[in-house]
Amino acid sequence: MKYEEQPITVITIDELLARTTRFFQDGYRLVQIGCTKVDGKFEINYSFDKDYRFENLRIELQEGGTLPSISAVYFGAFIYENEIHDLYGISVTGMNIDFKGTLYRTTVKYPFSTDTKKEEDSCPGR
Repeated sequence: MKYEEQPITVITIDELLARTTRFFQDGYRLVQIGCTKVDGKFEINYSFDKDYRFENLRIELQEGGTLPSISAVYFGAFIYENEIHDLYGISVTGMNIDFKGTLYRTTVKYPFSTDTKKEEDSCPGR
């Protein structure tokens, strides 16, 4: 089976707005913003698509860190950003629509902020 290359570029928080603005200007759409906690830090992945080709940006964030919102560039990003705040406890500054922790009702505050251990690539054939 042939796999499409989907590059992941690790960037700093300071690069986020410039990189996402460049994707927007080049005609990419925002596909998703995902988050997980691995080995004591958060990995926030921003996925973009143009002409069926994925490009991914990754930020590694220490617990207690803050992200700038990209909703000024991609308006719909506010929903992902509110989700990241409510489920992981990550502060996101400058969201165009901020639900202030009320997007999700959970019995446990920040239920997905527990740690996951990184394992070797489990995809066969790569």
